Amino acid sequence: MSNPIESRLAEMGITLPQATAPAANYIPFVRVGETVFVSGQISMKDGEMIKGKVGADLTVDEGAAAARTCAISLLAQAKAACGGDFSKLKRVVKLTGFVNSTPEFGDQPKVTNGASDFLVEVLGEAGQHSRSAVSAGALPFGVAVEIEGIFQIEE
Repeated sequence: MSNPIESRLAEMGITLPQATAPAANYIPFVRVGETVFVSGQISMKDGEMIKGKVGADLTVDEGAAAARTCAISLLAQAKAACGGDFSKLKRVVKLTGFVNSTPEFGDQPKVTNGASDFLVEVLGEAGQHSRSAVSAGALPFGVAVEIEGIFQIEE
């Protein structure tokens, strides 16, 4: 029988990407006891970066869709941290969302909701988390959103 998380992803028609290797001098996640710190995941869909500034090039809804792709990548990294066994994932502890936005844009929380809503949809109560959503004047490669996460997993 498959894991409930895997089943839920399949119901949603989502296949997790491979947990990607870092693009610079860092590692994709660090585990300290039951806590896993996942490095920032950038907005990507079908292998292509989702680029642009929210408030100029992208709408709030498009930004939220980009944030959702970050959450999908976060789950892929969390699964790798669990040794491929989603049954070890206990909960999402915290997300920090960075939104590449114009100076006058103030709806970073609505953009980051794309990630938060997805994680709750997949994980239920275990997907509820604390969060920060901040504006960034620029992000690597010009991507629209980058999100890092903290997860709790079984020892």
